[in-house]
Formats: sequence, C-alpha cells, structure tokens
Amino acid sequence: MAKIDDLKTRTDDQLNEQLGELKREQFNLRFQAATNQLEKPARIRDVRRTIAQIKTLQSERARAADSKASAQSAGAKA
Repeated sequence: MAKIDDLKTRTDDQLNEQLGELKREQFNLRFQAATNQLEKPARIRDVRRTIAQIKTLQSERARAADSKASAQSAGAKA
C-alpha cells in the first residue's frame, strides 16, 4: 500500500497514471477472486484504499485550486 506522504509528493499527472494502473489491477483482482485464483486476498483491500487516497488527494487539490481562484477573483473585483 502506498504511503500518503509518497502520494502527496507526486504530480497530478503521476497520480492519474497510478490511478489508472490501480483500477486495472483492481479489475484483474476481481476476476481472480471470482475464479478462485487469488493469491493475496489482502491486496484487494490495499488497492481499494490506495485508490481512495488518490481520489481524496485529487479532490483536496481541486478544492484548494478553486478556493485560490475564487480568492484571486474576489481580490480583483475589490
């Protein structure tokens, strides 16, 4: 499982790339679980949690960018 500090140092493009890779892995793990070929059942939980951490980080960054943009536009109007 990826550490949150490691994820915070990545750029948005790197996070998007890792998110895509993790979603593909999650898809493959679901198929392995359905066919009883899954070697590490705990990996499903790790992948799911890492995906959630990345999405949370992305939404935090988007919210921060929106608040910064609105603060700048409010300052320009004043």
